[in-house]
Amino acid sequence: MFKKIGPGVLIAAAFIGPGTVTACTLAGASFGYALLWAMLLSVIATIVLQEMAARIGIVSQKGLADVIKEQLNTSWSKYLILGIIIAAIIIGNAAYEGGNIGGATLGLEAIFGSGYTEIYALIISSIAFALLYFGNYKALEKVLVSLVIIMSLSFILTAIITKPDLVAIVKGLFVPSTPENSILTIIALVGTTVVPYNLFLHASLVSEKWKTKDELPNAKKDTIISISLGGLVSMCIIIVATSITNKNITSVMDLAKGLEPLFGTAAKYFMGIGLFAAGITSSVTAPLAAAYVANSCFGWNAGLKDKRFKAVWMLIIIIGVSFLLLGIKPIEIIKFAQIANGILLPVIAIFLLWIVNKKSVLGKFKNTLFQNILGVLIVLISIILGVKSILKVIGYSL
Repeated sequence: MFKKIGPGVLIAAAFIGPGTVTACTLAGASFGYALLWAMLLSVIATIVLQEMAARIGIVSQKGLADVIKEQLNTSWSKYLILGIIIAAIIIGNAAYEGGNIGGATLGLEAIFGSGYTEIYALIISSIAFALLYFGNYKALEKVLVSLVIIMSLSFILTAIITKPDLVAIVKGLFVPSTPENSILTIIALVGTTVVPYNLFLHASLVSEKWKTKDELPNAKKDTIISISLGGLVSMCIIIVATSITNKNITSVMDLAKGLEPLFGTAAKYFMGIGLFAAGITSSVTAPLAAAYVANSCFGWNAGLKDKRFKAVWMLIIIIGVSFLLLGIKPIEIIKFAQIANGILLPVIAIFLLWIVNKKSVLGKFKNTLFQNILGVLIVLISIILGVKSILKVIGYSL
């Protein structure tokens, strides 16, 4: 099984972090099944963009930043674009790491009790550190696949025991609607699923797994199956949150408490285990992605054991756990990272589309017309949502 599974599972592990769990919880609690279409749209967009990134990685056997760097002719544009990419990815990932560790901490609090936040944070960051320091790619893949399976089962089982309305689910998936005050929630659902740093992570990871162009179909299948499973987990969280009668929910653990009258304390443990697994997987992939981006931008050509590579992911973990130890709320950290990613996504998606249409890079594997149409639509949607979110935030602040 592990031989057939590829980096797609790591990408699913990366986007189903505490930010996604929180966004899906709030979507279900506030708007019921009405925003399931936004998650479906996000999953389709993620599959399209990640497949492009994986194709670039396999055909070129290079990281995405490496390929962008090679295709920029003028030195000033090269350094400007790479500077923006590395700053946004490293700052954004450090912020996400704080949220990831914080989310896993909430999971442990649900299972073992509260009052030990700092200790839990240190335990989780130590687990992430050990997995990255002592593991190789194959070991990391096996650990993360196992955690994703645990997380998926936790959330899917929790959704099944709520006995959801199947007709309402189908309507929510295929009949788009935007209830009043739902725009920021829609943006959050897209922003936590279509994550720019995952494009860099995927392009780098596929070249660790697959070395020839003949394996492109395997990479495509891996991407579709893994990200679809990730989308199913996200939808299950929305479905679970819909069943709560008390709608005054501000965090995922409020959701667990709300389930207790219906299903007893078991719900709390299901949610706790799922959130812990989500936090751990993302706590590993966010620093790993930042290290791959730095590796690509600076042209180190370094492996997992290289000191420079290790220094980057160590820095991300240290900054992430420091946010929590200094008392900064995980939800505020996640919001900051989502704003940064929302601004970065259209820029990275445009560069990605430009690269996958260059015959000099991909030859006969460059984009088809249909893939370009999908890509352009995703870029336009991400620009519209990004502008709307900025205007909404400005409107609130005024």
